[in-house]
Amino acid sequence: MSSILNSCVKEETFSKASIETSQVTSVTEATAICGGLISTDGGSNVTTRGVCWSTTPYPTIENDTTIDNGGTGSFISLLKGLTPSTTYFIRAYAVNKGGVVYGLQMTFTTKTFSITTTPIAISFVTATSAIGGGNIISDGDSSSLTVKARGVCWNTFPSPTIENCKTIDGVGGGRFTSKIDSLKAFTTYYARAYATNVNGTIYGNEVTFNTQSGVVVLETIATSAIMAYTATSGGMISSDGGAAVTARGICWSTSSTPTVANIKTDNGGSIGSYTSSMTGLTPGTTYFVRSYAINGVGTSYGNEVTFSTQNGVVGLTTSAASSITAYAASCSTTISSDGGAAVTSRGVCWNTSSEPTISNNKTDNGSGIGSYVSSITGLTPGTTYYVRSYATNNVGTSYGNQVTFTTLSGVVNLVTSAISSITTFSANSGGTISSDGGADVIARGVCWNTTSAPTILNSMTTNGSGIGNFTSSITGLSPCTTYYIRSYATNSVGTSYGNELTFTTFGVVDIDGNVYSSVKIGTQEWMVENLKTTKFNDGTSIPYVTNNIDWINLSTPGYCFLMNGAIVIKTYGAYYNWYTLNTGKLAPKGWHVPTNADWTTLENYLIANGYNFDGTVSENKIAKSLAAQTVWSTSIYTGTIGNFLSDNNKSGFSGLPSGYRGSFNGSFDGVGIQCSWWSSTAFDQSSAWNRYLSFEGKSFYINQAGKSVGIPVRCIRDL
Repeated sequence: MSSILNSCVKEETFSKASIETSQVTSVTEATAICGGLISTDGGSNVTTRGVCWSTTPYPTIENDTTIDNGGTGSFISLLKGLTPSTTYFIRAYAVNKGGVVYGLQMTFTTKTFSITTTPIAISFVTATSAIGGGNIISDGDSSSLTVKARGVCWNTFPSPTIENCKTIDGVGGGRFTSKIDSLKAFTTYYARAYATNVNGTIYGNEVTFNTQSGVVVLETIATSAIMAYTATSGGMISSDGGAAVTARGICWSTSSTPTVANIKTDNGGSIGSYTSSMTGLTPGTTYFVRSYAINGVGTSYGNEVTFSTQNGVVGLTTSAASSITAYAASCSTTISSDGGAAVTSRGVCWNTSSEPTISNNKTDNGSGIGSYVSSITGLTPGTTYYVRSYATNNVGTSYGNQVTFTTLSGVVNLVTSAISSITTFSANSGGTISSDGGADVIARGVCWNTTSAPTILNSMTTNGSGIGNFTSSITGLSPCTTYYIRSYATNSVGTSYGNELTFTTFGVVDIDGNVYSSVKIGTQEWMVENLKTTKFNDGTSIPYVTNNIDWINLSTPGYCFLMNGAIVIKTYGAYYNWYTLNTGKLAPKGWHVPTNADWTTLENYLIANGYNFDGTVSENKIAKSLAAQTVWSTSIYTGTIGNFLSDNNKSGFSGLPSGYRGSFNGSFDGVGIQCSWWSSTAFDQSSAWNRYLSFEGKSFYINQAGKSVGIPVRCIRDL
């Protein structure tokens, strides 16, 4: 079977690639560039390609070749090691599985060896040097013919050779530059590039150039920054005349045409601009100045300028005093001119008598001209002072104009702020300090007492320091008490007081001594806790009924606590039947159990003033604004008390889910989910009006309850 299969395998055959020979280019004495184009690979990859050449026709890869990477398309090959003045035959080739294929034959002849130079234009010509050079287009590419020396030769006569002056600038072909130096000023020179190999020396074209004269071109800069003892000048050197400047500066004298033999500066070498400082001058004197420059040729001078030094008199102005306090003030000064002599000390001086000098009180505000502000301290309140600015230089001390001012008295001007946020135990006030009287306020606040004209020896707040507005929280007050209050401010002079105001705290105390907070809602003032009293306001006791049967049979006053335990009295208060409040003696003095009309007034106010949970001003959706933020059961319904408890109690009424004690079996019900409050208004012979809230309700509901039901009571202040 194996023999049968082997005899059936067809032997593969491959074709040669298709190739063209490119034109020969860039022919030199020893190199050339050729290549080829492989248009098809004959069905197998071209593994090798290149060119082959010989001095006989039809060269093959057995002759000299280049070997390039495989593949199709164009390629370029560099031929090296050729002989000058020789004709060569060249063909491109390609190798694949089909064998070697050659392109058409081309011929070319290498160049005959020659050395030519082209001159580089002479540049950077000075009085003593220049830059030249050449370009050796071909140096042969054969080690026996390579340029052994090259450079530039020159003379003061035409056709200079290497027997004259010359530079030596390396070997080989290409571009080179040469430094031509040791030349003479004002001289014409002839120069040629040269190249030397084993065959001899050849020269490039001749060029000529003239060296510069060496005369410096410079200008004196106008004098500036003229003072009593110094000034500034300088120069501008636009040309060094072809000889490097080794020294430059200015020279001056009190007579015309100064030279470097007079006083001078030294500003180094080089051309361009420079600045010179003249020192040691005499005030009020005229000077003559010239710039100078020195090079190998000699010394050159610029044009002459003149100037006169200043006389040293300081010009200064004292401004009116400002920031006047009881103990200090500020004064501004402007020094417009120091008279040409630097101000070494400046400030203001003052006294209680006219024409103060620096032998009196003074400040030290540094040195120099310009504006400055002086702080005058250690003054006496309510006193008139005389002030002058001063400036001292090495000429002496000058004084500005005199100004006067009077220090402040130190009395603080303040107003007590209106009383606000009055509660049972606290209130807010404060003050406005419009002036500290010239002495910093170090303490401020309000003080209060139950008698008129309170001081800081009574109760007080501390509200920082300084002038302006401040707010004070007055705490620790007693309910239903009238207080007198004044703002105060203390500085180094003493304590000043604002106007006196009075106010009365909210809240109420029942006959048992229970203290209740209150809140103002519209024109009404309500307790924010349920009533807890166990006595009528005449001191008689209210019957305390714990037995359920006894409770439901009551038709006379009675009260109880939740689950008949006094432990929760602080949270929910007491539960009263309607007969208790109908006596007219349940509420503390000055307060009463609300009527149905009182409840309606509260309801209408809250609706009309945006206390609905959605901010509307119609319909009854005020339950959340009346309910406290704790204890209530939660609800999933939007707008109900139990939904987002943190949004409750916008009115401050603080209703808690106290539930009620029923009249059917005397048990407690609804605790945690609802609350009710009695009104003093009867509905009929057996029931009366009440209001209630539910954890799943949005409204403040009205209801009739049996008079024997136990319901908490909220009191309202009498009008």
